[in-house]
Amino acid sequence: MIQPAIIDIEASGFGRGSYPIEIGYYLPDGRAYCTLIQPAPGWVHWDVAAESVHGIRRDLLLARGRPAVEVCRDLNRQLDGQFIYCDAWAYDYTWLNCLFEAADMVPAFHLKDLRELLGECEQTLWHATRAAVEVRLQLRRHRASGDARTLFETLIEARKRCAADWAS
Repeated sequence: MIQPAIIDIEASGFGRGSYPIEIGYYLPDGRAYCTLIQPAPGWVHWDVAAESVHGIRRDLLLARGRPAVEVCRDLNRQLDGQFIYCDAWAYDYTWLNCLFEAADMVPAFHLKDLRELLGECEQTLWHATRAAVEVRLQLRRHRASGDARTLFETLIEARKRCAADWAS
């Protein structure tokens, strides 16, 4: 069974004009990466409803965010050639492209939909398993690397439950 690398992206909003503000991943060996992204010129859309979910203020991005080119270099160096999975492919694909376009770069890794890894049993157990993982991890903030870890551990736990059900 594949133990995938998982990526998550927080954004300025969910509609047209939104852009990535934080990106993080969690790897099967337990390594994690997370960074704020400095808004590129022209990235002005801001949705207060999205801010209420992720808790990241725009002024924090301006003060502590890293330029898109630095973030893209990090991602390409650390994820080169890998398949990396996300749970909101349509959004994450758009935001990842937005990030790499701002840096005038191309990803050296492949973004895939996490649902490709889920069998029928894992799909059935997904929401309940994720809720249990969230309680166990007790992550206090809705942030990219924490969300990536939650997704990874949910997948592993759902697989274990399904394997146990199949074996009995």
